[in-house]
Amino acid sequence: MPEGQFKDGIAGGRLPADQYAENFSDLHPPLDHHEALVESDRCYFCYDAPCMNACPTSIDIPLFIRQISTGNPIGSAKTIFDQNILGGMCARVCPTETLCEEVCVREVAEGKPVQIGRLQRYATDVAMAEHKQFYPRAESTGKSVAVVGAGPAGLAAAHRLARYGHEVTILEARPKAGGLNEYGIAAYKSIDNFAQAEVDYVTAVGGIDIQNGKALGRDYQLSDLTRNYDAVFLGMGLGGVNALRADGEDAGGVVNAVEFIAELRQASDLSSLPVGRRVVVIGGGMTAIDAAVQSKLLGAEEVTICYRRGQEHMNASEFEQDLAAANGVTIRHWLQPKRVIAENGKVSGIELEYTAMDGDKLAGTGETLTLTADQVFKAIGQSFVPAALNGSGASIDLEAGRIKVDAEGRTSLANVWAGGDCIFGGDDLTVSAVAQGRDAAESINRALR
Repeated sequence: MPEGQFKDGIAGGRLPADQYAENFSDLHPPLDHHEALVESDRCYFCYDAPCMNACPTSIDIPLFIRQISTGNPIGSAKTIFDQNILGGMCARVCPTETLCEEVCVREVAEGKPVQIGRLQRYATDVAMAEHKQFYPRAESTGKSVAVVGAGPAGLAAAHRLARYGHEVTILEARPKAGGLNEYGIAAYKSIDNFAQAEVDYVTAVGGIDIQNGKALGRDYQLSDLTRNYDAVFLGMGLGGVNALRADGEDAGGVVNAVEFIAELRQASDLSSLPVGRRVVVIGGGMTAIDAAVQSKLLGAEEVTICYRRGQEHMNASEFEQDLAAANGVTIRHWLQPKRVIAENGKVSGIELEYTAMDGDKLAGTGETLTLTADQVFKAIGQSFVPAALNGSGASIDLEAGRIKVDAEGRTSLANVWAGGDCIFGGDDLTVSAVAQGRDAAESINRALR
């Protein structure tokens, strides 16, 4: 790196201008036609395919791969979209290494699974590039449905409902639709504004009106929706960020990782984004990895992830952990934040306490470690904020702080369904949110008819 490229503290422009585009290029470049044919030929087309059972949306994986192998990527895309209308993004961001590919017979036998995610991307990219729409909209039913949130669950629900002829209004608090697909994943996983291209593809079915800048509890109440629409689907995701519960965490330079990732995703000039010289990320999930790796790619000198448990307990997959290591990120285990050290109101370090298992519980050992840091990211999970549901007449039942639903996504309120990260029992995966939105839409359609 050229002398003087680094500035003191948090700053942007730490790298040569042309380095940013290279650093944030496509993590998994797409397969070309020949590569897709070669890879699809590796599939055994299993009868009781374990990969299909491992897919939260139950895509017929052997069928769509066989269709690619026979030169029919459009048919393959339809097989995918029949179950997962956001199959293009899921092909990019799903942890396939812990889902379909983990149970692939090739993985079990040889340690090298069929690249299901990249094959799914190949097929869906072909269909989207050709603007191929597979689902003509049914005749209007005269029924209207409000969808709160334009994330994966909301978009999946809206598309399925619109296909059945219902009029759908999506109310989205942010300036853009897409939810976590637009704001919450690493930039190198979704390049070329793909999240918005997918929103356009989904809404091309017709009958879907997206209204941005409309927040539940601020611009309208749930009671307004239940009064003015025949059904309501709640897919607003998680709005809260868990605290470090460490002294001094309000110091300047202590940042929510989700906000950092959102800002990065919306930035037109990556060199203008400020990043510390020495960054510490607290957490062990995908958000922690995304924040850490992108900090390094923005030019941070040292990036350390600190996680309170062991490597085997991390929510981030082994692939993601290896990705972090390959980008120069240090991952340290059995450490929990104790105190943020600040000078003149700005973070200068963080004191951490070593942890260990005490029977079934995690406990601090009393031994501490201090790391120098000018930026600390909080990536220890998000929480549902139920306050937006208040003041709306009858209250919705919650369980463990999230919306309680039955097997079809019904809440305790009549004509109100929910899905995605805001419901109890979700696993905070894009593909699971899609499945929940799709299945709730099927239930709504049955109820409306």
